[in-house]
Amino acid sequence: MRLASTKTAAILCGGLLLAVSVPASAAVDAKLLDMLKANGQITAAQYTELQTELANDQKEKQIARQAQQETNEQIAATAKKTNELSTFDQKLAWAAKTQFKGDVRVRQETVKVEGSPNNGGKDKDRQRLRARLGAFTEINSQVDSGIRIATGSSEDPRSTNVDLDGYFVKKALWLDLGYIDYHPDQIKNLHVIGGKMLQPWVSMGDVIWDTDVNPEGLALTYKYPLGSSAELFGSAGTYSLKDNVNGEGVQFRNDLRMNAGQLGARFSVTDNLKVTVGGSMYAFQNDEDSRCPTAGSVACLTPQETILNTVAGNASEYRLYEGFSQVDVGGLAVPLSFYGQYVQNTKATDSDKDTAWLVGAKSKVFGLNLDYNYRDIQRYAVVGGFTDSDFAGGVTGSRGHKFKVGYDIDKNFAIGATYFLTKADYSSAPNYRDAKVNTLQLDAEAKF
Repeated sequence: MRLASTKTAAILCGGLLLAVSVPASAAVDAKLLDMLKANGQITAAQYTELQTELANDQKEKQIARQAQQETNEQIAATAKKTNELSTFDQKLAWAAKTQFKGDVRVRQETVKVEGSPNNGGKDKDRQRLRARLGAFTEINSQVDSGIRIATGSSEDPRSTNVDLDGYFVKKALWLDLGYIDYHPDQIKNLHVIGGKMLQPWVSMGDVIWDTDVNPEGLALTYKYPLGSSAELFGSAGTYSLKDNVNGEGVQFRNDLRMNAGQLGARFSVTDNLKVTVGGSMYAFQNDEDSRCPTAGSVACLTPQETILNTVAGNASEYRLYEGFSQVDVGGLAVPLSFYGQYVQNTKATDSDKDTAWLVGAKSKVFGLNLDYNYRDIQRYAVVGGFTDSDFAGGVTGSRGHKFKVGYDIDKNFAIGATYFLTKADYSSAPNYRDAKVNTLQLDAEAKF
């Protein structure tokens, strides 16, 4: 009897140990409970207790499953949202890498030309507006692109001004820039630019090029550092002016083109003395076939506009060689820069009228930006359709002074005044020589 009791106790203990030793995560099997109860290995009270524990365990598992399902759904929703945001971000990636730049300039301009009364409308007392807006985008690490629109009263490449005139009529907008700039990672500081672009060459004056002229074609620019205090720079390009200018066919060889090259260097002589020197060549192809059929046209190569267009048959051909330099002096009470350029047209029809030169100086005094230069542009020295449109009415065969002063009132907002005191060989009536052309410009300009 004692032995039987001991055996029964062992079975009961074994059953209890089995039941207790089942991990909560595995749950107590309901069938096992029934077997233990049927064999008498657990009491009714123990059976009820374990059954309650089983129910609680199942309830906890169900809650855990629901929580896990909700978590999985949340993860899936978050992943979907993240993927959607990623796609959205990719679509708007260009916006993050795009800069919008522009400016608005309001000008009061007074032009006085000696000659016949009112000089056929050449005398001016007018208000003018220039507005430009551009978008410049980093396409990827090797490619940039830019477009810009600007106001303008005509197709003249030298001006984006429009007169405030015409009974509040709307003002025209033109495509001023549109280019692609490829700068490969393998060759640092090399840029290959195609389209209508900013001038890719360095200019120390506006004898050859008005600052508003944006050439069209293909250009390469490159900078090569020489240590920490010097660098070489250069550019080369071929630019389109007129398709099939000679009327002999659509081949490339019949186009009016300009081929250009430039090489220069910047270096520091001392910490307070920096020098820039360089040379350029601008050669026009098929320019002997470019003649202005009517007065006032700018879509041709002539020594200058208007009056000389009536005798366009005398127009020269052009191969321009330019030398330029600038010296920047620091360590003084005020900064000081001297600059200049010299140009010769080796294909001029008159070798006595084939050169142009400019010398000038810049400084900043009491917050005033000061700039002065003097120039002499002989009749066939440069292309009249591209030279500074404000100097002497925009014609060659001219000489005189340019004074400019500017003041920054606040960030990105400035006022300024420019005065041209010039004399031109042909700027008034056809038979009137050596006319004085004096121009005053008062500007207010905001940039953004």
